[in-house]
Amino acid sequence: MAQVLEFKLPDLGEGLTEAEIVRWLVQVGDVVAIDQPVVEVETAKAMVEVPCPYGGVVTARFGEEGEELPVGAPLLTVAVGEPASSGGAASGTGSPSGGEGSTGGAGSSSGGDGSAEGSGNVLVGYGTGAPPARRRRVRPTALTSGAPAAGPAHDSAGATTAPARRRSAVPAASVAAAPTSGGAHGEGPVPVISPLVRRLARENGLDLRALRGSGPDGLILRADVEQALRAAQTGTAVASPAAPAAQPAARPAPQPAAAAARPSSAPAGGVRVPLKGVRGAVADKLSRSRSEIPDATCWVDADATELMRARAAMNAAGGPKISLLALLARICTAALARFPELNSYVDTDAREVVQLDQVHLGFAAQTDRGLVVPVVRDAHARDAESLTAEFARLTEAAREGRLTPAELTGGTFTLNNYGVFGVDGSTPIINHPEAAMLGVGRIVPKPWVHEGELAVRQVVQLSLTFDHRVCDGGTAGGFLRYVADCVEQPAVLLRTL
Repeated sequence: MAQVLEFKLPDLGEGLTEAEIVRWLVQVGDVVAIDQPVVEVETAKAMVEVPCPYGGVVTARFGEEGEELPVGAPLLTVAVGEPASSGGAASGTGSPSGGEGSTGGAGSSSGGDGSAEGSGNVLVGYGTGAPPARRRRVRPTALTSGAPAAGPAHDSAGATTAPARRRSAVPAASVAAAPTSGGAHGEGPVPVISPLVRRLARENGLDLRALRGSGPDGLILRADVEQALRAAQTGTAVASPAAPAAQPAARPAPQPAAAAARPSSAPAGGVRVPLKGVRGAVADKLSRSRSEIPDATCWVDADATELMRARAAMNAAGGPKISLLALLARICTAALARFPELNSYVDTDAREVVQLDQVHLGFAAQTDRGLVVPVVRDAHARDAESLTAEFARLTEAAREGRLTPAELTGGTFTLNNYGVFGVDGSTPIINHPEAAMLGVGRIVPKPWVHEGELAVRQVVQLSLTFDHRVCDGGTAGGFLRYVADCVEQPAVLLRTL
């Protein structure tokens, strides 16, 4: 007999707790090999292809494209060994026969003997054990009055595990007739699709017990919460979109704090764009930077004519082309060696400034999915050719959505070339928890006094935003002046080569 193994969304590392399904790479009934990618998901850090540690026939998939799943939620089931029966492959959403009793993590089988083994080598932070209990979904304990629902499965240790995303065996009429005392969900825990939905309700002062979820087994979806918030703003009652017409509406949700604070003259309608995935992570990080870091900005105009000539001479000599961003990065690492205070972060708990030995240089890259900041590791130990190659590799990966969480974290200083957008200056927001960011505007011909004569020179504006807790204006000004001197006289860099 074939074993039916359940593969759950693994821990993707970097503290990520959920991911959105972007695209399924396999269908129910497909044969998959060990470590074959089966689904593409988007986290707050990057787009990731998730490989399955088992080889066999896909018997069920859980979740639709665009749906967010928490870590530890089932992704699919695979029949390993003998081919799965046709009845098991007929359903693309429910658990196959014999698969509902799966209680372990990616390494557990429906039979509970755990004899089948996967590759155990899937993603950073992935393990074959069961996910932490706090990540398990909570299901209602009863759906009807006077008749208990089917009991959850029990593992060998006696722990109870509710099968996730199982189709309800209770008719819709029975659900509608469920007792509503103490709220739509009684006194037990309220089932929601993900922690993000629970946070959305909490931040808007919405009582989840007032809602009747439209998902399986009454699961509250994000759409249910958003509908409740819209209804609260207009003063209308909240009802589930999936409930029958005869079903009484749930009691109105309390007025959200955000709606109460909204001015009466605010325009109605408009397009709402959810802040999730990469864009949501960027929004959270920028908001945290503004609220925690007392930043200040200084700027200076510099004559970049000689730097542009030096780059042209390098590229005319043959070999790989050197990018302007690589030369600016090399200048930054030389400046950080002289002013290490800016290659640091503040440990707020210990009330200490931590100066770092290595420079992991982040650079802002605009993509279709939003702004991301890939990180060049050990930038201080790289020459211009190596920096050029690494910038090109990371930029291409960013545009294709292939950056890993490790390539988007751990930066110690950021370089932001906003000149590519055709602007001269900006006041960058520090990439938390770093201490500084250097902004570079466009390089354009301008009138400039050169050697006592008025001439047309290639001029660039440089701006430095820094954390005033790690240094004062003298240190920040010294750093920026050294960068400007290297831009105006690239020979200054020879001292550090």
